[in-house]
Amino acid sequence: MDTCQYVHYEIDRSSYKSPLGTTTVQKESSNEASNHTTKSVTHGQWIQCDIRLLDLSILGKYSIVMIDPPWDIHMELTYGTLNDDEIQLLNIQCLQDDGYMFLWVTGRAMEKGRECIQHWGYRIVQEIVWIKTNQLQRIIRTGRTGHWLNHSKEHCLVAVKGFPSANTCIDCDVIVSEVRETSRKPDELYDMIERLSPNTRKVELFGRQHNVRPGWLTLGNQLDGTFLYDHDLQDRLGQWEASPEKAKRVSDLETQKRRRADHGLL
Repeated sequence: MDTCQYVHYEIDRSSYKSPLGTTTVQKESSNEASNHTTKSVTHGQWIQCDIRLLDLSILGKYSIVMIDPPWDIHMELTYGTLNDDEIQLLNIQCLQDDGYMFLWVTGRAMEKGRECIQHWGYRIVQEIVWIKTNQLQRIIRTGRTGHWLNHSKEHCLVAVKGFPSANTCIDCDVIVSEVRETSRKPDELYDMIERLSPNTRKVELFGRQHNVRPGWLTLGNQLDGTFLYDHDLQDRLGQWEASPEKAKRVSDLETQKRRRADHGLL
């Protein structure tokens, strides 16, 4: 940014006020959660966590699951990555009975992403392509990703589980949008998802603070603490944090790290 010849602008949302005003969110009942619908709210919820250590089943069921895994692309990155097996072993299937999944994949992980989707019990129905542009709305041609050709696009696999209701055939499968911070995806996808499945429960895995959205639960280790207005989820999360199973997962993960370090895999 400091050496770029173009002028960069950033929106300051710290003083942003929703045009809908503030909303007092009542404790969500089990019936509302089972219907996968949500009342109109003006705040998102988020949990700062290592997703490998969290029992995802405590989160409940969702109509939309979006995942932007930290794939290991064999390049130096500003964030930690997971290997393919760690991603596939996540208990994603417990988050949905009927719904859609949006899974971002890198060029190297394209086929592995498809394997993960099948392993989690989904079927692929669509693929969204994000064409990357610069501030002059020209296609990025000199990106630093890609082992053979520079990558000017990214792929998001769309999968379905069960038989969810949705507003289909509204949007197209191409997003043309400007590149921003490292690994940050286009905001246009959130609008597409809301048109596809309006007023439903949505969860995003491996999100950061800029991913937080009204009506969404965001999980990731780069979030600013934890903010929940769902009191039932607060209780379940507190019970999980104090459980012996959580302590066991932490111990097992440390053991795996030591073994990988001993074999020179870290």
